[in-house]
Amino acid sequence: MEAVIELMSRAGCSTCARAETELARILADYGLAASVVDVDQRADAGDPLLRAEYGDRVPVVVVNGVEHSYWEVDEPRLRRDLDALR
Repeated sequence: MEAVIELMSRAGCSTCARAETELARILADYGLAASVVDVDQRADAGDPLLRAEYGDRVPVVVVNGVEHSYWEVDEPRLRRDLDALR
């Protein structure tokens, strides 16, 4: 099963930018890329659910629809979980 990785983020968030860079580095080892979802843009477009769920914890890494880590990328855990999906 191939993992679907999303990064819940927002514009102007330096922690989110660092998480995006770190996530891209890790996922490159697996031939994967994360979809970056701006929770504020989604809310402004009429879908407030993601901001309500994740807005106070961004950045949030979501793997296959399940919250995996927040505020930082938990690299050892992420690698372990991605290895298990191979």
